[in-house]
Amino acid sequence: MPHSQRFQDLAADAKTRIREVTAQTALEQQKAGSLLIDVREAHEFAKEHAQGAIHLSRGTIEMHIEKHAPDMATPIVCYCGGGNRSAFVADSLQRMGYTNVVSLIGGFKGWKEQGLPITS
Repeated sequence: MPHSQRFQDLAADAKTRIREVTAQTALEQQKAGSLLIDVREAHEFAKEHAQGAIHLSRGTIEMHIEKHAPDMATPIVCYCGGGNRSAFVADSLQRMGYTNVVSLIGGFKGWKEQGLPITS
């Protein structure tokens, strides 16, 4: 189902305040120690996800992020299904004080299209 124009506008606005990276760059950052966070819903994560990712859904990440990243300088790569929800999350984490957060362009779809490692 296509996203509404209002949703697309909101996502575009969030993307003006965050940094986005390609799937290959996200993988390189993960290998260098970045926390890779899948912000999709639990059923999406359970079906398949990027290898090594942890799950913190968009609806709860602000409540639980500090358990996984107590240091506000922790490098974090967020991804969702297509790149919009993770943009909202990256924006929110930056407002919480995290200084090294990026969102994956194209989300998990882009990760898979590049043939990067997944867990099913």
